[in-house]
Amino acid sequence: MTPVEALSEAEAKAELARLAEAIARADRAYHERDAPEITDAEYDALRQRNSAIEARFPALVRADSPSRRVGAAPAGGFAKLRHGAPMLSLGNVFDAAEFAEFCARARRFLGLPGDAKLPLVAEPKIDGLSINLTYQDGRFRHGATRGDGTEGEDVTANLLTLASVPRDLGGPAPSRIEIRGEVFMTKADFLALNAAQDAAGERLFANPRNAAAGSLRQLDARITAQRPLSLFAYAMGEASERVATTHWAYLERLADWGFTVNPLSRRLADAAEAADFQAEIAAARAGLPYDIDGVVYKIDDLGLQDRLGFAGREPRWATAWKFPAERATTTLLDITIQVGRTGALTPVAQLAPVNVGGVLVTRATLHNEDEIARKDVRIGDTVIVQRAGDVIPQILGIVPERRPADAHPFMMPERCPACGSAAVRPEGEVVRRCTGALICPAQAEERLIHFVSRAAFDIDGLGEKSVREFMQAGLLRGPADIFRLPAQEAAIATREGWGAVSARNLVQAIDARRRISLARFIYALGIRRIGEANARLLARHYGSFAHWRSQMLAAVQIGAEARSDLASILGIGPAIAEALAEFFAEPRNVAILDALAAEVTIADAAAEAGGEARLAGKTVVFTGTLATMTRPEAKAMAERLGAKVTDSVSKRTDFVVAGEDAGSKSRRAAELGVRLLTEQEWRDLAGL
Repeated sequence: MTPVEALSEAEAKAELARLAEAIARADRAYHERDAPEITDAEYDALRQRNSAIEARFPALVRADSPSRRVGAAPAGGFAKLRHGAPMLSLGNVFDAAEFAEFCARARRFLGLPGDAKLPLVAEPKIDGLSINLTYQDGRFRHGATRGDGTEGEDVTANLLTLASVPRDLGGPAPSRIEIRGEVFMTKADFLALNAAQDAAGERLFANPRNAAAGSLRQLDARITAQRPLSLFAYAMGEASERVATTHWAYLERLADWGFTVNPLSRRLADAAEAADFQAEIAAARAGLPYDIDGVVYKIDDLGLQDRLGFAGREPRWATAWKFPAERATTTLLDITIQVGRTGALTPVAQLAPVNVGGVLVTRATLHNEDEIARKDVRIGDTVIVQRAGDVIPQILGIVPERRPADAHPFMMPERCPACGSAAVRPEGEVVRRCTGALICPAQAEERLIHFVSRAAFDIDGLGEKSVREFMQAGLLRGPADIFRLPAQEAAIATREGWGAVSARNLVQAIDARRRISLARFIYALGIRRIGEANARLLARHYGSFAHWRSQMLAAVQIGAEARSDLASILGIGPAIAEALAEFFAEPRNVAILDALAAEVTIADAAAEAGGEARLAGKTVVFTGTLATMTRPEAKAMAERLGAKVTDSVSKRTDFVVAGEDAGSKSRRAAELGVRLLTEQEWRDLAGL
């Protein structure tokens, strides 16, 4: 793998695309199926590499970047509950230098001196399932998993079986409050559960985290009641009133209300104390009754937390300092090729099963041919596998002295293994791609599997296996055909493994998805570089399907105003604009799009901002130096209030906020007659 500092801009762009796809795939396996395909070592390494490339090439940050994404969409077996405030995830650091940079970023964002004290609260990072509990007038009303961060699975009945979930808050409380925590299983209870599963001939769980997640997500709450689950509470979501001014005081309120708060949590007077606490917890880790994979550090002042807000999927006021990775050696049995929906050929290492830190690892992605060549990985080699936690494995290298005599270098195929089309590597990219496009069955299958996935159309009963079956039977060729399947109900009922009841359930599930949000619709199309986050950006910017479609067709023309407008959306940029233009330039894609649109109702986008959303629909540009807040803080505030923040001024801009030393953007606004606001006028408009 090419070191980040040696990447060209073109290589970095391609690498970020690969990382976004790989991490999204791993997130789906981990969050949706509770069945991680790969372990944390590579998962954390992929995220680290993604962050390092984004730091070096900030202009290339993708709107579907893993730094903007949370978990995966909720599974289909439960009703959905929308969170009052988003449940986002944490960024990671792995050493003292990275932690120091996290603190420095927070100080810079707030405009604080570099030596300003930063009181923190440190909490051991429990390896379990995140839960959101809603209390109304002091009584527990419902609970949900994190899901995709916006909505999760309604597991209220299951949570009611946990003794550690108070039915009533023991003391004065807001009329409405969301309390967040982690459901987990102790090591001893995990071993006992697996022993019982083994005796009954049932599936064994890979680790305590998967056991906890699988136990809580039982459709029959009676099964959950038989499982030994615990809860640590540690965070707050939406609340009708503030209950504390510091996070430490909030933890004390949680204890007063009857929740269990991790007794190892500690208040630190300054960030300088974090390294000692990290070492202390690492030394105690093996003897703890539950699994942890690091320590979470949160800025204690809730007022500063509000100002810092979030950057994509992560709060700017908290981070997880992860423990070092664990390693083992095993044999590389084979290298297979996986063809993705965008045609990317990804080499996958098939490994002799090896236990790394309690997790059985059998496969790992090898990313691309350059990485294979750099590490000189060959079939039959003994490889070093690393993991940190229990998600994605990473092959660090080989053990040269144990190489068999018949080992030979791996060669990437020049033809797609699925369709036989040429597999080419575009200049400046690290990924080899199948050129078969719409004729490639692997790409067609993967696109349809993506289309029905949880974050897209979320059609119960139409998973990967069914999609492949129906495509082979000729019942499916494109997305629109899915909504024509109800006419084939009788034929489906006669297929092996189906029957009248399952066919009827599938038809009902399809009909239930004939109305979809614009953001989900855009994401479901599987356009290259369009993940969930930038699908939401596009939906929010264009508002309706008709407007988005017309503007994308206009954006096909290089130099067109629609193309410039698309590229100016904060978080989109030229590369994603080019991918959209390429999609709409292909008449067959537009035909598929229109055929699908004729089968469904696409709901107009609503402002995603919470609170008053007083700037909903407004397009804002910031220029110059602001005196009372940094420009990143101002942009984050505008987006929270529903505004579209762009980097260039056009006639569609509603107003430009001009600070000191405002330059060309201010002049451009004057030329176009766009309203100019002073910083104070902006603060008044934002209600600050």
